[in-house]
Amino acid sequence: MGNAFSPGLKVLAATTLRRERRLPIAGDVLVGMGAHVAAEHVVMRTELPGPADMMNVISMLGILPGELPHYMVKKEGARVEKGELIAESKGMFGLFKTRVESTMTGTLEAISPVTGQVTLRGLPVPVEVTAYVDGVVIERVEKESVTIETTGTFIQGIFGIGGEAIGTIVLATQAAHEELKPEHLTAAHAGCIVVGGSFASFATVQQARALGIRALIVGGLDDADLKRMLGYELGVAITGHETLGISLIITEGFGTIPMAGKTFDLLRACAGMKASVNGRTQIRAGVMRPEIIVPRPATHAVDERTTRLLLELGTRVRAIREPYFGRLGAVSALPVEPVELPTESMARVVAITFDDGTTATMPRANVEVIAIL
Repeated sequence: MGNAFSPGLKVLAATTLRRERRLPIAGDVLVGMGAHVAAEHVVMRTELPGPADMMNVISMLGILPGELPHYMVKKEGARVEKGELIAESKGMFGLFKTRVESTMTGTLEAISPVTGQVTLRGLPVPVEVTAYVDGVVIERVEKESVTIETTGTFIQGIFGIGGEAIGTIVLATQAAHEELKPEHLTAAHAGCIVVGGSFASFATVQQARALGIRALIVGGLDDADLKRMLGYELGVAITGHETLGISLIITEGFGTIPMAGKTFDLLRACAGMKASVNGRTQIRAGVMRPEIIVPRPATHAVDERTTRLLLELGTRVRAIREPYFGRLGAVSALPVEPVELPTESMARVVAITFDDGTTATMPRANVEVIAIL
């Protein structure tokens, strides 16, 4: 029979996770090795350079580039306010002077007697990086990054939008097959991570945004609704930078698809607990899945790095192509030799026994492993 590696999702009741937190540019690391941090804890801080504005001052004053330093009221490195005088012509008899005012608040960064331009730099943009998960700092790189380790429940979604969010998990539906509707959401859900069942419509997502819900987790979503939310069509998906004010994670796929029973039951068991979620999805080299992390003590933990995504007898899988898209089952056979498909191409296949007892044989590329521990 043998086995084979396959892409897949992880649904782990207890695991050990490590998340690296990195600054965009060098800055200050605020925590030490071994420090216990909360998800909301600011662990690093830096400042990004403000926007620059190049002002062609010589054309405003009608002078030559080499004369520019003599007409400057402010010197290089000086602090300036928007509308403040930075250069002025001599005028005639001290009258009819041409004034050049700063276009922004910040610093006069450079005066060029070669080009005749003055460079203004806006105020720096502060950047703070939080821990994202409750845990312990196990690695620290001065001015660059920290790595935080935690134990708890880990669930990956099939697709998501929006960035990181932290909040309490709340179930808004009673069953995995139940659609999450606008009337299920109330003001009490503000600031929470809300779990639904099989589907969330555009109206439901809009209601969640209006209520201040931080994230929605559901089985399925209409791709037309996704386009309507974003205002554009996603091509090769790289998400996580949307400014929707909410993160959205779907666990099964597009359409109305009941959330996998074990996923729903695991989220039900985590109700009332603090979770860290990230809707970022990357479907290309370096695939990234949206994730839900619920830090919690565990009597045993499986290191995420050792969880193997293998196709072998009994492995839980999900079909990811029609006509079986979204159906769950277990591997019942792994023929070694390639098989001719209806398209007349040859491929290695896998035999699946679905949860309802029916069986099917399909290319191995048409399934993904669901690692459930």
